[in-house]
Amino acid sequence: MVLIEQLLSKDEVQTFRQHLSQVPWLDGKGTAMGMSAAVKDNAQADPENDTVRQLANQLLARYGEHPKLVSAVLPQKIFPPCFNRYGQGETYGLHVDAAVMRMPRSPDVMRSDMSMTLFLSEPDEYEGGELLIKTEFGEQKVKPRAGDAVTYPSGSLHMVTPVTSGVRLAAITWMQSLVPDTPMREILFELDQNIQQLSANDTVSREQLDSLHHVYHNLIRKNAVF
Repeated sequence: MVLIEQLLSKDEVQTFRQHLSQVPWLDGKGTAMGMSAAVKDNAQADPENDTVRQLANQLLARYGEHPKLVSAVLPQKIFPPCFNRYGQGETYGLHVDAAVMRMPRSPDVMRSDMSMTLFLSEPDEYEGGELLIKTEFGEQKVKPRAGDAVTYPSGSLHMVTPVTSGVRLAAITWMQSLVPDTPMREILFELDQNIQQLSANDTVSREQLDSLHHVYHNLIRKNAVF
Protein backbone atom coordinates (compact mmCIF):
# COMPACT_ATOMS: atom_id res chain seq x y z
CA MET A 1 0.00 0.00 0.00
CA VAL A 2 1.55 3.30 -1.09
CA LEU A 3 0.40 6.81 -0.19
CA ILE A 4 0.96 9.37 -2.95
CA GLU A 5 0.67 12.79 -1.36
CA GLN A 6 -0.85 15.71 -3.25
CA LEU A 7 -1.25 13.97 -6.58
CA LEU A 8 -3.62 16.88 -7.17
CA SER A 9 -3.07 20.32 -5.67
CA LYS A 10 -5.73 21.99 -3.53
CA ASP A 11 -6.70 24.26 -6.43
CA GLU A 12 -6.98 21.30 -8.79
CA VAL A 13 -9.17 19.45 -6.30
CA GLN A 14 -11.52 22.43 -6.10
CA THR A 15 -11.72 22.61 -9.91
CA PHE A 16 -12.60 18.91 -10.13
CA ARG A 17 -15.23 19.28 -7.41
CA GLN A 18 -16.80 22.27 -9.13
CA HIS A 19 -17.17 20.35 -12.38
CA LEU A 20 -18.44 17.22 -10.63
CA SER A 21 -21.16 19.22 -8.89
CA GLN A 22 -22.69 19.88 -12.30
CA VAL A 23 -22.67 16.40 -13.87
CA PRO A 24 -25.32 13.64 -13.69
CA TRP A 25 -24.84 10.89 -11.10
CA LEU A 26 -26.01 7.29 -11.38
CA ASP A 27 -26.63 4.45 -8.95
CA GLY A 28 -23.22 2.86 -8.33
CA LYS A 29 -24.69 -0.66 -8.34
CA GLY A 30 -24.91 -0.42 -12.13
CA THR A 31 -21.14 -0.67 -12.48
CA ALA A 32 -20.51 -3.39 -9.89
CA MET A 33 -19.73 -6.91 -11.05
CA GLY A 34 -20.88 -10.18 -9.52
CA MET A 35 -21.16 -10.31 -5.74
CA SER A 36 -19.89 -6.72 -5.38
CA ALA A 37 -23.27 -5.32 -6.47
CA ALA A 38 -24.89 -6.69 -3.31
CA VAL A 39 -22.65 -4.62 -1.02
CA LYS A 40 -22.26 -1.44 -3.10
CA ASP A 41 -24.29 1.60 -2.08
CA ASN A 42 -23.01 4.84 -3.59
CA ALA A 43 -23.37 7.12 -6.60
CA GLN A 44 -21.11 7.28 -9.65
CA ALA A 45 -20.68 10.15 -12.09
CA ASP A 46 -22.08 9.20 -15.50
CA PRO A 47 -19.02 7.93 -17.45
CA GLU A 48 -20.71 8.83 -20.76
CA ASN A 49 -20.99 12.50 -19.83
CA ASP A 50 -18.52 14.69 -21.78
CA THR A 51 -17.35 16.59 -18.70
CA VAL A 52 -16.76 13.36 -16.79
CA ARG A 53 -14.74 11.97 -19.70
CA GLN A 54 -12.61 15.12 -19.82
CA LEU A 55 -11.93 14.95 -16.10
CA ALA A 56 -11.01 11.26 -16.38
CA ASN A 57 -8.60 12.01 -19.24
CA GLN A 58 -6.96 14.76 -17.19
CA LEU A 59 -6.35 12.27 -14.41
CA LEU A 60 -5.02 9.66 -16.83
CA ALA A 61 -2.43 12.14 -18.08
CA ARG A 62 -1.40 12.97 -14.51
CA TYR A 63 -1.20 9.32 -13.47
CA GLY A 64 1.01 8.40 -16.41
CA GLU A 65 3.62 11.03 -15.58
CA HIS A 66 3.69 11.04 -11.76
CA PRO A 67 7.12 9.66 -10.67
CA LYS A 68 6.03 7.96 -7.44
CA LEU A 69 2.95 6.40 -9.03
CA VAL A 70 4.97 5.08 -11.96
CA SER A 71 7.61 3.78 -9.55
CA ALA A 72 5.05 2.02 -7.35
CA VAL A 73 2.92 0.46 -10.08
CA LEU A 74 4.97 0.35 -13.32
CA PRO A 75 1.65 0.75 -15.17
CA GLN A 76 1.11 -0.84 -18.57
CA LYS A 77 -2.62 -0.08 -18.79
CA ILE A 78 -4.75 2.28 -16.70
CA PHE A 79 -8.53 2.05 -16.56
CA PRO A 80 -10.20 5.45 -17.07
CA PRO A 81 -10.86 6.83 -13.57
CA CYS A 82 -14.39 6.66 -12.20
CA PHE A 83 -15.78 9.26 -9.80
CA ASN A 84 -17.86 8.09 -6.86
CA ARG A 85 -19.80 9.81 -4.10
CA TYR A 86 -20.92 8.54 -0.71
CA GLY A 87 -23.58 10.36 1.29
CA GLN A 88 -24.92 9.66 4.76
CA GLY A 89 -25.49 5.95 5.35
CA GLU A 90 -23.80 4.87 2.11
CA THR A 91 -21.00 2.34 2.01
CA TYR A 92 -19.22 -0.24 -0.14
CA GLY A 93 -18.98 -3.47 1.81
CA LEU A 94 -16.08 -5.88 1.86
CA HIS A 95 -15.21 -7.02 -1.67
CA VAL A 96 -12.38 -7.82 -4.07
CA ASP A 97 -11.99 -6.07 -7.42
CA ALA A 98 -12.56 -8.04 -10.62
CA ALA A 99 -9.37 -9.64 -11.92
CA VAL A 100 -10.13 -8.85 -15.56
CA MET A 101 -11.79 -5.66 -16.79
CA ARG A 102 -12.95 -4.58 -20.23
CA MET A 103 -11.71 -1.15 -21.24
CA PRO A 104 -14.59 1.27 -21.94
CA ARG A 105 -15.58 1.64 -25.59
CA SER A 106 -12.92 -0.89 -26.60
CA PRO A 107 -12.61 -4.64 -27.20
CA ASP A 108 -9.42 -4.62 -25.10
CA VAL A 109 -9.27 -6.14 -21.64
CA MET A 110 -6.84 -5.58 -18.80
CA ARG A 111 -5.76 -7.44 -15.69
CA SER A 112 -6.24 -5.47 -12.48
CA ASP A 113 -3.01 -5.65 -10.49
CA MET A 114 -3.28 -2.42 -8.52
CA SER A 115 -6.24 -0.31 -7.45
CA MET A 116 -6.04 3.36 -6.54
CA THR A 117 -8.33 5.77 -4.71
CA LEU A 118 -7.77 9.51 -5.16
CA PHE A 119 -9.51 11.41 -2.36
CA LEU A 120 -11.38 14.59 -3.36
CA SER A 121 -12.91 15.43 0.04
CA GLU A 122 -11.01 16.61 3.11
CA PRO A 123 -11.17 14.16 6.03
CA ASP A 124 -13.00 16.65 8.24
CA GLU A 125 -15.80 17.04 5.66
CA TYR A 126 -17.29 13.62 6.43
CA GLU A 127 -17.48 11.09 9.25
CA GLY A 128 -16.73 7.43 8.53
CA GLY A 129 -15.94 6.64 4.90
CA GLU A 130 -12.47 5.21 5.59
CA LEU A 131 -10.87 3.01 2.96
CA LEU A 132 -10.30 -0.23 4.87
CA ILE A 133 -7.86 -2.73 3.36
CA LYS A 134 -7.16 -6.19 4.73
CA THR A 135 -3.42 -6.88 4.56
CA GLU A 136 -1.09 -9.56 5.89
CA PHE A 137 -0.39 -7.18 8.80
CA GLY A 138 -4.08 -6.76 9.66
CA GLU A 139 -6.71 -4.21 8.71
CA GLN A 140 -5.41 -0.82 7.53
CA LYS A 141 -7.75 2.20 7.56
CA VAL A 142 -6.94 5.14 5.29
CA LYS A 143 -8.50 8.61 5.24
CA PRO A 144 -5.95 11.08 3.85
CA ARG A 145 -6.21 14.68 2.68
CA ALA A 146 -8.01 15.77 -0.48
CA GLY A 147 -5.57 15.41 -3.38
CA ASP A 148 -3.81 12.39 -1.84
CA ALA A 149 -4.07 8.95 -3.43
CA VAL A 150 -3.59 5.42 -2.11
CA THR A 151 -2.57 2.44 -4.23
CA TYR A 152 -3.09 -1.13 -3.07
CA PRO A 153 -3.17 -4.63 -4.63
CA SER A 154 -6.46 -5.22 -6.44
CA GLY A 155 -6.57 -8.75 -5.07
CA SER A 156 -6.89 -7.54 -1.48
CA LEU A 157 -10.22 -7.52 0.34
CA HIS A 158 -11.24 -3.92 0.99
CA MET A 159 -14.24 -1.72 1.68
CA VAL A 160 -15.43 1.84 2.25
CA THR A 161 -16.84 2.06 5.76
CA PRO A 162 -20.30 3.66 6.13
CA VAL A 163 -20.41 7.44 5.89
CA THR A 164 -22.29 8.69 8.96
CA SER A 165 -22.34 12.39 8.00
CA GLY A 166 -21.13 14.64 5.21
CA VAL A 167 -20.13 13.59 1.68
CA ARG A 168 -17.11 11.56 0.56
CA LEU A 169 -15.98 12.23 -3.01
CA ALA A 170 -13.22 10.24 -4.71
CA ALA A 171 -11.85 8.94 -8.00
CA ILE A 172 -10.98 5.27 -8.37
CA THR A 173 -9.03 3.40 -11.00
CA TRP A 174 -7.29 0.10 -11.68
CA MET A 175 -3.94 -0.58 -13.31
CA GLN A 176 -2.26 -3.46 -15.06
CA SER A 177 1.41 -3.53 -14.16
CA LEU A 178 4.34 -4.51 -16.34
CA VAL A 179 5.39 -6.61 -13.33
CA PRO A 180 2.37 -8.66 -12.18
CA ASP A 181 4.18 -10.28 -9.25
CA THR A 182 3.36 -8.17 -6.18
CA PRO A 183 6.44 -9.01 -4.03
CA MET A 184 8.77 -8.28 -6.96
CA ARG A 185 6.95 -5.01 -7.69
CA GLU A 186 7.43 -4.01 -4.05
CA ILE A 187 11.15 -4.78 -4.27
CA LEU A 188 11.47 -2.72 -7.45
CA PHE A 189 9.62 0.18 -5.84
CA GLU A 190 11.88 0.20 -2.80
CA LEU A 191 14.98 -0.05 -5.00
CA ASP A 192 13.85 2.78 -7.27
CA GLN A 193 12.96 5.03 -4.34
CA ASN A 194 16.44 4.51 -2.87
CA ILE A 195 18.07 5.22 -6.23
CA GLN A 196 16.14 8.48 -6.48
CA GLN A 197 17.24 9.51 -2.98
CA LEU A 198 20.88 8.60 -3.67
CA SER A 199 20.78 10.54 -6.95
CA ALA A 200 20.22 13.71 -4.92
CA ASN A 201 23.25 12.96 -2.73
CA ASP A 202 26.42 14.60 -4.08
CA THR A 203 28.62 12.12 -2.20
CA VAL A 204 27.31 9.16 -4.21
CA SER A 205 29.39 8.44 -7.30
CA ARG A 206 28.04 7.99 -10.79
CA GLU A 207 29.60 4.52 -10.83
CA GLN A 208 27.53 3.49 -7.80
CA LEU A 209 24.33 4.83 -9.33
CA ASP A 210 25.05 3.09 -12.64
CA SER A 211 25.48 -0.19 -10.77
CA LEU A 212 22.11 0.20 -9.05
CA HIS A 213 20.41 1.21 -12.31
CA HIS A 214 21.91 -1.90 -13.90
CA VAL A 215 20.32 -4.12 -11.24
CA TYR A 216 16.97 -2.29 -11.35
CA HIS A 217 16.45 -2.40 -15.10
CA ASN A 218 17.63 -5.98 -15.45
CA LEU A 219 15.14 -7.04 -12.77
CA ILE A 220 12.40 -5.35 -14.80
CA ARG A 221 13.59 -7.14 -17.96
CA LYS A 222 13.45 -10.46 -16.13
CA ASN A 223 9.99 -9.93 -14.62
CA ALA A 224 8.09 -7.74 -17.08
CA VAL A 225 5.14 -9.30 -18.90
CA PHE A 226 3.87 -7.68 -22.10
